[in-house]
Amino acid sequence: MADQLTQQIIGAAIELHRLLGPGLLESVYEEALCHEMSLRDIPFARQVEVVYKGRVIAGQRLDLVVADAVVVELKSQRALPEAVSAQVLSYLKATGLKRGLLINFGEPRLADGVKRFSL
Repeated sequence: MADQLTQQIIGAAIELHRLLGPGLLESVYEEALCHEMSLRDIPFARQVEVVYKGRVIAGQRLDLVVADAVVVELKSQRALPEAVSAQVLSYLKATGLKRGLLINFGEPRLADGVKRFSL
């Protein structure tokens, strides 16, 4: 069963995908999603460092952490490799958070590009 926060995130993503469509760079979607969430008063942190046993892991960042509760990984590809799902699960384990979203803006219909994760 979907929770309200993940529904709000997905709603913001669908709105921007409806306006921008597929085919842009991941960084464009990240910027636009952050703006859309700001407009909707959804709190988030962007490009969050991964910490392992108190040490920041250089070169590894989470796209978004929303409301200190949901890891959001963004992609903009026509087809995603299996490793991306493993990446989201690893981010959940590293952060101790229980919910994650993988949003692929490369899909013609965004609903087909949303995958939920729960630990």
